[in-house]
Amino acid sequence: MRWFAFGFNAFGQLLGHGSVLNNSDIVDVVKVINPTELKCHVDGSCCRQTSGVRASWSRRASLHSNDGGGLCLAGFNDSNETLLVGSRGCKDAAIGESYLILAFADSVESWDLNNNQKTPSWSMDVKTGKPLNLPLTPGGYIDTSPPFYHPLSPHLNATRLALGAGHCILLSAAGAVYTWGLGSHGQLGHGALSSEEEPRVVEALWGMSMTCVATGGWHSVCTSDGGDLYVWGWNESGQLGLPSQAVRSSQQCQNSQQVAGVSSCKAPPDEEKKEEVFISIQAFPALLDITASCEVKSADCGSRHTAAVTSTGDLYTWGWGEYGQLGYETSCSDEPRRVEYFRKQQMHVVDVMCGAWNTFAAIVKEEASASYS
Repeated sequence: MRWFAFGFNAFGQLLGHGSVLNNSDIVDVVKVINPTELKCHVDGSCCRQTSGVRASWSRRASLHSNDGGGLCLAGFNDSNETLLVGSRGCKDAAIGESYLILAFADSVESWDLNNNQKTPSWSMDVKTGKPLNLPLTPGGYIDTSPPFYHPLSPHLNATRLALGAGHCILLSAAGAVYTWGLGSHGQLGHGALSSEEEPRVVEALWGMSMTCVATGGWHSVCTSDGGDLYVWGWNESGQLGLPSQAVRSSQQCQNSQQVAGVSSCKAPPDEEKKEEVFISIQAFPALLDITASCEVKSADCGSRHTAAVTSTGDLYTWGWGEYGQLGYETSCSDEPRRVEYFRKQQMHVVDVMCGAWNTFAAIVKEEASASYS
């Protein structure tokens, strides 16, 4: 499986510093618009195959499945991609601006990214016969500083957890969705802008089995086992795929400047205005139709953008795109739009993962797509 990346690269987390693009001169690329394949290199030689990617705002962690596994770091404080000491055999990881969490078959470790350490700053043995996937730990969830273990009610039977800027979303084994934390932008989906200290079921989704949950900075999404996508929270940059006044105003301004060559934007006369309904905050889950011909297989969120993979192997993105994190040239979009690069290259997208300001897509060649549909 090959991974492609696009978006924010100021710390070299996508391409590294001093990259060569299209046989051009060596440059430090801050904004990567066209999807570019990730190449894992350590000490100048090709490294292991990438099986998964985790990202924060300034860093990327690449998981490797062959040769005993392991994890490579790129981005802030890592001018070139480096293999983390002691990561061999890790099954999953979660990365932030301060800490890196590694999950092994029988333990969890926390590494302080601000110190050049050779050993973890905190660790915990895990007694479980099942594979451990982060950011979830058995019966608990991650906080900002170690030790980060906090017990959850046993009845939740959690299978997946996603963390936003100040809120959490949990998927239970029964397919129910629970949220808690900061709710000021409707990101909890309970219909109010208040916060919740303990996990609370999203009643609007009750009775529908969900298979995937994800959070952005202040918005949330989930997919059902029937291939439907539900969105809620803040829509300031169109990250919900719903009509956004800020996005439409920005687009009208850009169009006016391009057509008329003006330096400022003027509102149209009252008689020319069309009444539109804009959504700044969506406090209840809303069903978002991306295409009528296919289902949504998975989705993920950046800080203010969203990406979804369809059953046909296409990748759709929307929201804030100032750094190229949508895979096409635009400052923002409140309408899901297909990333045409993969279709033109006859690539079938099978997974997507978003950093705060960038996007990573896993692909296979289209002739092998039948086994992934």
